[in-house]
Amino acid sequence: MNQYYLIFLLSLSFVYREIYLTYSFTVSVGESKGWRAKHGSYHEWAKRKEFQVGDSLMFEYDGNVNDVTQVSSRLEYQFCNSLSPKAVYNTGHDVVTLTEPGYHFFITSNHSQCVVGQKLVVFVAHDHPIPPPPPPRKILPFGKDFKVGDSNEWRRVPEESDFYSKWSEEKQFHVGDNLLFYYNDQVDDLLEINSDLEFKSCDTTSPVAVHNAGQNLIRLTKPGIRYFITSKIGHYEAGLKLRVVVRPLSKSVPKKMQLSPCDRLIKWLHDSFTPHPHH
Repeated sequence: MNQYYLIFLLSLSFVYREIYLTYSFTVSVGESKGWRAKHGSYHEWAKRKEFQVGDSLMFEYDGNVNDVTQVSSRLEYQFCNSLSPKAVYNTGHDVVTLTEPGYHFFITSNHSQCVVGQKLVVFVAHDHPIPPPPPPRKILPFGKDFKVGDSNEWRRVPEESDFYSKWSEEKQFHVGDNLLFYYNDQVDDLLEINSDLEFKSCDTTSPVAVHNAGQNLIRLTKPGIRYFITSKIGHYEAGLKLRVVVRPLSKSVPKKMQLSPCDRLIKWLHDSFTPHPHH
């Protein structure tokens, strides 16, 4: 392999490593209080965070009495079942990188500590928007993430009965976007239904999907209207319902796109180190 091309590839791999590290975050679980038994606190702590692929969780604790046990299912998490762990960490200072989207469940194998609250579930949305590696290829633009209700989240008693209607009307949703629902799963749930008639009459008998995890990501995969309500009596009447109009992707393509600083650097490396034929 030509030495100049090898230098180019090594330089490019270094650039992408630095970009990945720049866009990823390490979060200390429980912050100053660390990883220890405290009822309900980790659920509230995780609700205030937004995790993406590439982020890391740092667990700090007394390794003589505790560990970090990653389990595969919500059932194992709920019943503090550590018999078939996905992974076990026990150094007292563990960093766990979140390598895939979805739910990740962590408990301590110390059962008495786990049942009083030393357990954590985090929801990982998707990758950080890191530029794709060469060769250049045509890709769809990254979708936007919309946190439903913003700071109000998906609550049983919104400030106004038409709060979520106004919230939706102020936004423009397109295919590829995501809706992030955060709520107290002990109080509320999330149902998706089929039609405007079901939406207006609060008909929960034939839902498209039922969610009750407390954190849900809904992908908008096609244009049309999506309807979301709660099955809890009285909460729908108080305004806990959402209608979302999903627009198709724009077909217009900009004639000329301005390169980002990172893309300019990659182009410079390519132009500088790619060998050119001699005439």
